[in-house]
Amino acid sequence: MLDINFIRENPEIIQNSEQRRNHNPQNINKILQLDLDWRKTLKSLEELKHHRNVVSEEINNAKKAKNEPLANQKIKEMRLVVNDINAKETIVAQLLDQRNALIKTVGNILHDSVPQGRDDTENKELKKCGKIPQFNFPLKDHIELGLELDLIDLDTASQNSGARFYYLKNEGVLLSQALQRFAIDRLLKKRYTLIQPPFMLNRASLEGGINLSEFKDTIYKIEEEDLYLIGTSEHPLVALKKNEVLNEKELPLKFCGISACFRKELGSHGRDDKGIFRVHQFNKIEQIVYCKPEDSYKYFNEMQKNSEELFQELELPFRVVQICTGDLGNKQALQYDIEAWMPGQNNKNGQYREVTSCSNCTNYQSITMNTKFLKKDGTKEYVHILNNTALTDTRPIIAILENFQTKNGTVKIPPVLWSYMNGIKEIKKKKK
Repeated sequence: MLDINFIRENPEIIQNSEQRRNHNPQNINKILQLDLDWRKTLKSLEELKHHRNVVSEEINNAKKAKNEPLANQKIKEMRLVVNDINAKETIVAQLLDQRNALIKTVGNILHDSVPQGRDDTENKELKKCGKIPQFNFPLKDHIELGLELDLIDLDTASQNSGARFYYLKNEGVLLSQALQRFAIDRLLKKRYTLIQPPFMLNRASLEGGINLSEFKDTIYKIEEEDLYLIGTSEHPLVALKKNEVLNEKELPLKFCGISACFRKELGSHGRDDKGIFRVHQFNKIEQIVYCKPEDSYKYFNEMQKNSEELFQELELPFRVVQICTGDLGNKQALQYDIEAWMPGQNNKNGQYREVTSCSNCTNYQSITMNTKFLKKDGTKEYVHILNNTALTDTRPIIAILENFQTKNGTVKIPPVLWSYMNGIKEIKKKKK
């Protein structure tokens, strides 16, 4: 969420950003009015508490002087003051809750480069990398290849767990592990700290990374527990430094998160979203950076480059798109996606589909988490927090199966993964 001090001092900047997001800019005026009412009522409450202390002292003095009539009079006055205090405390709490709830609906300040657009159809293509393969034989999508090569079992998973689940088998499991180890090794060379976090978070910690009202159709809640399954290791890693004051010398902090991810993934029921494309459970290697505000866009570019290099090494064609105002979440000031080419999509005519998202959330999450750093001059400032997918397993597996398929029905493994695949260089049909 945005800092209330920033809102007080820069209402026009926020209103302009909200207008670009197609949000109601008048909400800023409502926040400021609630904030003004809260401060006035709080001041009145503090005056009442001071008056209570004065009357309490007068009661003590009257009793010491054995002036019972005066003491009784002051006790009656005290009761009225206490009633007023209780009423004011209720109003103060209500105003603060209303103000903060409305602040949470306000988006981060958009970066100047974010393109205007209504939805994902108006995202801006920045560049394309790699050569799209041409096939001189009937193309198969990842579902056909996965079943024929005995890499996935969708029917049994559907019976045992429901739609959008899968059993990964044989070389499919090796490929999943290979992709994760490949990404981990590359980030280790770049001096990222490996962390496998808890896969469940309580509400207070989860809300630091996301607005739960926006993600109610995405995040799984554990019944009768104050726990939620994480949708990404971003969530627990954003909470890692909750309520801490870091030293400026510690920054940047670079984390490589390793976790399973759990998502409801409601909607989208076409074939392009079946198989292992849009699933309730998958594995992901995540990049998280905590840094000084003046460095955040430098690390945004670094993290984006890290992901692009991974897909270049995998020899997978992809493009980079910049997310427009209508498709951008509230927490992001800027977001780039990598979309890998998947030949089996779009009725086997091929299509670019999202595989990574790189986001600069500036101080939007650190304000909620109360994560600051101590500057050399002794002042404190909120850190900037960025996140980016390094690699997931399921969607890159789809891209590999479909881009590296052969006319013999086999799938070649990208050379960079050979050492992680027990020497397997090609996935072939199983002998019966």
